Amino acid sequence: MKLSGINKQCGFTLVELIVVILVIGILAALGGKLIVAPVKGYTDLARRTRLVDQAEMALRRMQRDIRHALPNSIRVDGSGQYLELINTLDGGRYRAYPDGASGDVLDFASSDTEFDVLGNLTRVPQDGDSIVIYNVTSSGSVANAYALTPDNRTLVGTGSTNSHLVMATGFQFAHRSPYQRFFLTDGPVTYGCVSGSLVRYDGYGFSATQPTPTSGGAQVTSGVTGCTFSYDPGASQRAGLVTLELTLSEEGETITLLHQIHVVNVP
Repeated sequence: MKLSGINKQCGFTLVELIVVILVIGILAALGGKLIVAPVKGYTDLARRTRLVDQAEMALRRMQRDIRHALPNSIRVDGSGQYLELINTLDGGRYRAYPDGASGDVLDFASSDTEFDVLGNLTRVPQDGDSIVIYNVTSSGSVANAYALTPDNRTLVGTGSTNSHLVMATGFQFAHRSPYQRFFLTDGPVTYGCVSGSLVRYDGYGFSATQPTPTSGGAQVTSGVTGCTFSYDPGASQRAGLVTLELTLSEEGETITLLHQIHVVNVP
């Protein structure tokens, strides 16, 4: 009698398994090449975008300070690595003629201690702020707010309001402003490219020469591999032009942005 219903086992031979593994390996290698290129392209694009955003934010930060610079106070050192300016807090017009029998006029013929503001300032002046009138240069000892003994800058004193300014000590301004303009400032701001970073030095101090600080300051951006600052002062009645060139690098990717800013120099 024959036995029936015996189950037969089916499977792959070793040769078939090897062939399948080889085919899968070839497909995986081809698929990997197809995937790697787009992923690498995305990574490069993301890095490039990040560098552009970093550079743009740094340049916008510089632009904001440059827009608030005291007229004719921007200066660049010989290396083009440092840019300095005097930051303004507010500004207005001083009283040059009495209002009938009243009104405190700013006296340019002798030492004066206080004067009226035409209109109102947007902020109340504080001790330590400086009053600057008719700044026309960033070098020398005449009409230069950077000078160690300036003839156009003095400190604000106690008792000042947004419509009346009191000076810390009696002071005689050497030059009248054709537009009766004065500015309130709080000191110099310096930008410098130091050790692969763009650094902002706030309130570094007035100096007759362009300072090149190497310590302190706040980092604006890192990855800086090159920067060049230049300044065309124009004229007192014509806007100056600041040119900022900043180069950032990361993992072999390098971008360079050029930014130009017009500066109003009317004192």
